[in-house]
Amino acid sequence: MSIHIRPAQAQDAALILRFIKELAVYERAGDQVAATEAGIVASLFGADSPARALICEVDGEPAGYAVYFFSYSTWQAKKGLYLEDLYISPRQRGGGAGKLMLRRLAQLAVEQGCGRFEWSVLDWNQPAIDFYLSIGAKPQAEWVRYRMDGAALSDFAAG
Repeated sequence: MSIHIRPAQAQDAALILRFIKELAVYERAGDQVAATEAGIVASLFGADSPARALICEVDGEPAGYAVYFFSYSTWQAKKGLYLEDLYISPRQRGGGAGKLMLRRLAQLAVEQGCGRFEWSVLDWNQPAIDFYLSIGAKPQAEWVRYRMDGAALSDFAAG
């Protein structure tokens, strides 16, 4: 088995959207995807894009993707790498592609002088949790993540 990881390009937008939809279905949120190919091109590959993406290929076939961006830690006075999405198609899981994707992201974090490499996982996704623990990642249980979106975001912004 040959696993190749490469930077995503604008022409990968349809593939990335397909993987986003597959991930959303897996995460029980398939009806929440609002992304479009045009939106992906603009948001991932535009001149001012804050995010980047990788494509994983197994034996020359697309097998998954990762989307990440750089964050910042005031305590460390360093940037960090935040993994927004990591997805490997079900038929390719268990062959090492996910681990290699995470290793490539860790390498990027080290190359960029990041003090942290972070991501979130749904609390019911035990296979992912077990995998992350197996590679040395530790949960940050003392932090609770908050989100504001949709009407709550608009209403709060409006005052």
